[in-house]
Formats: sequence, C-alpha cells, structure tokens
Amino acid sequence: GQCNQAEWPEDFGDLSKAWSIDLGDSYSGPVVAGGKVFTTETVDRREETLTALDLENGRVLWKQRWPGAMSVPFFAKSNGDWIRSTPATDGSCIVVCGMRDVLASFQCETGQENWRLDCGSRFGVPLPAFGLVCSPLIDGDDLYVQAGGGIRKLRLSDGEPQWLAAADSGGMSGGSFSSPIIATLHGKRQLVAQTREALVGVDLQAGQPLWKHEVASFRGMNILTPTVWNDCV
Repeated sequence: GQCNQAEWPEDFGDLSKAWSIDLGDSYSGPVVAGGKVFTTETVDRREETLTALDLENGRVLWKQRWPGAMSVPFFAKSNGDWIRSTPATDGSCIVVCGMRDVLASFQCETGQENWRLDCGSRFGVPLPAFGLVCSPLIDGDDLYVQAGGGIRKLRLSDGEPQWLAAADSGGMSGGSFSSPIIATLHGKRQLVAQTREALVGVDLQAGQPLWKHEVASFRGMNILTPTVWNDCV
C-alpha cells in the first residue's frame, strides 16, 4: 500500500489480514524493497534460508538455502540457535549474513547468487561462539559489517575485502552483537560501531581508527546499536 503522509488513524478496527506465511525460526527482521519482502529462517537446525515474497500476496518468488546451523553456548542457547542477522539491500542486490560467519549477496529480482564469502576459510579466524550477529550496512558501492574477526569493509559488487578495523581473535570473545551505522560527527563522516567492549569511530576510506571509548560490559557483551544526536553518540 501507499502511505502518502496520511493521518495516523485513531482506530485500527477496519484493518484485515491480507496474507500470512509460516516460516522457521529467526531473529532477523524482514526487509522490504521493490515490491518484495525478504526474510530469513533456520530450518531443521541444519540450513539457513533467504526467501523473497511478493509484498501484495505473500507468494514465494524465490528461496536460497545453504548449510548454516550452529549451536550457541550458555544462556544464549535457551533463546534459540537461529540465524541472527537482518539482511541489507540497495534494491538491486540483497546481502545476508549466516551464523557461521558467511556473507552472501543475491540478486533481488531472481535470487541468483552474486558472491559468497566464508570468513573462517578466507581469513582463518575461529568461528565466533555466538555466531555472526551483526547486520550488514550498505553505503553506495561499499558494505560494512562486524564479521571475520573485526569490522570489515567489503566491495559490494564482489565481496572483496577492503580493510579490517578493531580486529578480534574470534571464538568465545570474538564477533559483535551490534550493527554499525554511518554518521557525521563534528564534520567528519565516519563508521560508528559498538564492539564487544568499546565504541569506535573508523575512517570510511582508510579504515583507520578515529577514536575509541571503552564501554562497561557484562562478560564482554554489548548489544545496542549506536545512536547519534547533535555530534554525540
């Protein structure tokens, strides 16, 4: 439907459900672009999927699946071993992050795979114990994500790594639970990211750290995505 800056209704009693579809478990939020809804799920504790649905009627337009399940430790396990990351799209391609530190890009229209990056194989970093949680961020021709042992900039067209910042060692203390944002602080456009134990600003082109602020954490866990307001974070 169209919004057209309509007034917020006082009553939603006239609303009716247009369609629904059953899906497997996922922490991912849905993404809407080009008349499609994209969503992820974990199936039978073995596979992860990315599905494109018709926004008007819920019809499945295409589905991609890959081996991707993993078991997370401690208290996190009671909340589910499900895919964490919400995909990102520029309307042409959609990028999804699987729990096993794997990123992939697909064509929005057809579901054809553009590229796939297995961070463990490519960079030799142990699998993060809690899985890849961060949602990717698209900025023009570039892609930013906390994966593969730190904050990474990738080329959106082919997934080729450009730089690594705030490196970590993977495993139990590796990975991040927060997603990065891009903001202009004091006139400097930059990547702002919450790592496990610090808030950092990173130069978008060179990947050099601009500033760092330690943040108190519980067992090395910070989860919130940064919010910027009036040159403050």
